[in-house]
Amino acid sequence: MSDATRAILSSWTIEFWPTACCVAALIIYWRGWRGRPDAMAQHIPPWRAAAFAAGVVVCWVAIASPLDALSGLLLQAHMVQHILLMMIGPPLILLGCPGIPMLRGLPPTIRRDWVGPFIASRRVRTLFSYLTHPVVCWSLLVAATWIWHLPACYELALRSAGWHEVEHAVFLGTALLFWWPVVQPWPSRAVWPKWMLLPYLLAADLQNTLFSAIFVFRDTPIYGAYAAHPDLLGIGTVQDQEVAGAIMWVAGSAAFLVPLGVIVKKLLQPRLALAGVGGPTSVALPIIGGGGGALPRGTRPADLLRTPLLGRILTDLRIRRVVQGIMLAAAAMVVIDGLLGPHLSPMNLAGVLPWTHWRGLVVIALLVAGNAFCWACPFMLPRELGKRLFLPTRRWPKALRNKWLAATLLLVYLWAYEVFGLWDSPWWTAWVVIGYFAAALVVDSFFRGAAFCRWICPIGQFHFVEALISPREVGAIDQDTCRSCTTRDCIRGGPSGRGCELDLYIPTKRGNLDCTFCMDCVRACPHENVGLTTRRVHVDSAYSGWRGSIGRMSGRLDIAAIAALLTFGAFANAAGMVGPILSWEDAVAASIGAATPLIPATVVLLGIGVAAPLALIPPIAAWARRTGEWQIGLKAMSCRLSLALVPIGFAMWLVHMLFHFLTGLGTIVPVTQRIAADAGLNLGEPAWAMACCLAVPDWLLPLELLLLDAGLILTVVVLHRVARSIGTHRSALTTAILSIPAVLLFAFGVWLVLQPMQMRGTILP
Repeated sequence: MSDATRAILSSWTIEFWPTACCVAALIIYWRGWRGRPDAMAQHIPPWRAAAFAAGVVVCWVAIASPLDALSGLLLQAHMVQHILLMMIGPPLILLGCPGIPMLRGLPPTIRRDWVGPFIASRRVRTLFSYLTHPVVCWSLLVAATWIWHLPACYELALRSAGWHEVEHAVFLGTALLFWWPVVQPWPSRAVWPKWMLLPYLLAADLQNTLFSAIFVFRDTPIYGAYAAHPDLLGIGTVQDQEVAGAIMWVAGSAAFLVPLGVIVKKLLQPRLALAGVGGPTSVALPIIGGGGGALPRGTRPADLLRTPLLGRILTDLRIRRVVQGIMLAAAAMVVIDGLLGPHLSPMNLAGVLPWTHWRGLVVIALLVAGNAFCWACPFMLPRELGKRLFLPTRRWPKALRNKWLAATLLLVYLWAYEVFGLWDSPWWTAWVVIGYFAAALVVDSFFRGAAFCRWICPIGQFHFVEALISPREVGAIDQDTCRSCTTRDCIRGGPSGRGCELDLYIPTKRGNLDCTFCMDCVRACPHENVGLTTRRVHVDSAYSGWRGSIGRMSGRLDIAAIAALLTFGAFANAAGMVGPILSWEDAVAASIGAATPLIPATVVLLGIGVAAPLALIPPIAAWARRTGEWQIGLKAMSCRLSLALVPIGFAMWLVHMLFHFLTGLGTIVPVTQRIAADAGLNLGEPAWAMACCLAVPDWLLPLELLLLDAGLILTVVVLHRVARSIGTHRSALTTAILSIPAVLLFAFGVWLVLQPMQMRGTILP
């Protein structure tokens, strides 16, 4: 053992008064809890008493362990100390519902003559109600965190033992107040409804992220006191500062997001009080239950197609063809301008419309309305033309009836996008569009059904997978009506229209996979029993049951591969536009004498998009499956984990594409003016200033961080359902294990959005 290690382990500072207070608190609580009446026992079971004891011990360790001695030498030790005092100890203490046990544990004279009259005072109760209001609680914790970490205040606490104790007392006190509305210990009553705690915790996590980022990305020491000390354990001052920020970042986000996930789960599983013989009974409503999320019998889901105007637009085939024709005209303009227009991407429609505007609108549509862009897809028109001209009868080859070809094409597309800069080449963009139309025409001229959409189209696979989190799906309105149907027109076709070309049988259909929102099943159903329903579960990837022609997702390794590629590919795609990674690619290319960063860019894409999921998902799935009581294979567990990670991947796509969409929103204006001028129309002189380095709005970064937070929360909720479905009583442990990839992706995503971004699709000064 080295001298430094021996010195650290011997640096316990067990002071009398803090230790005496902790021991007294434990004894008083134990006395009050041990003699609790039956009415109190149901509110404070043994696990709550254990939580209280653990919280007191955590706070004592924070101030008595070597962390306290090291806090003056290492910033990271001080941060760990603050995490224990603010994010771990206080919520554990409050989980023990300490009010009544502590009061009962006091000697009767003290309780009756001193403490009782004090807490019964109107002024005291008014002050306590004010201090425990969520707005006050949140504000006090944030103020304490930022004020005490100002250099002047922080270094004052380092110099003075008295002020250091005051700092710790402020942290502990404000933390107890902050966690009070979240835990809401019995017998207190909530001021806000439960759903208001979502923005409460998200806002706290957002400020923690910004606070931590200052330490992580500051390249000079913030506190001179640490710079004056010699490097301890070989750790430099700036490196120590970065580690401290990372600890606060990860631990803080976990502290805020884990309870937020628990609250979301409870909100998704409201409980209904039923009057029974033995008294009121509470049962879970099947919102995300194991029955596939079906509504109670007799309940009709909301159907957007019942809305007069919107329903007519979505179901009328003539209107759909008109919209597809408009999209076809836009695609033709992209091709023509891409081949014949300016080579500079921000001045060309092929460099602006597909890569800035279309992609941004796609992710918004997926989030709000589901796979709506497939409904308006212009590539459907050449498919229909091929079917009418050649009347194909061949089935798609059996060996290719999987998603592996589509996954390969998707990987090639992501690779070519980054390595060859498709976004910066109008000419190549035009040829990609031409190739798409040609492939759709050729494939569906030879094979019946929707072979191109189902087995080939990479864009379609993106829509199918990312629409798993959409609140909308095409589905049956009343299952009883489907059971009594004998014609099955929704899949076979009938007098009202053809059935589903993708073999999705409505009674067994689940989610948006392989659904192009064509509404053929809606028009074909003679009972008007198919609609665009509002799903009661926004995360479909937790469902392990049968999904019609798709089968069980736990057996579809090809679909899991696409889901993992799109999830990790979202982060790889975003990484290709941040300054540090671009600088690294240029440096590597220069060191090997390459004219372009083709090799390092390929390494980044394949490393993040392919190697990372292969290195993370199977081992994590193998670890998690051992915690369950049911037997589940490694393949099935890996598939379910891959699909459960879709929300965090979609959050990254949303953040990335919204960044380009919002910062490049005005680029379409000068391009349209230029095209009009080329066609002999006068729409004014092109306003090229609108295509030049648009300012990033101040609110964009908080929005991006909020979206990443929401993606992580949704992923953890899905993973919890997966953990529960494999039959484990240790679902919390299983969820924690399965959440490791999501947490790593979240941390990487936060780092990405805090980096300087490449302003693609705009004219640089």
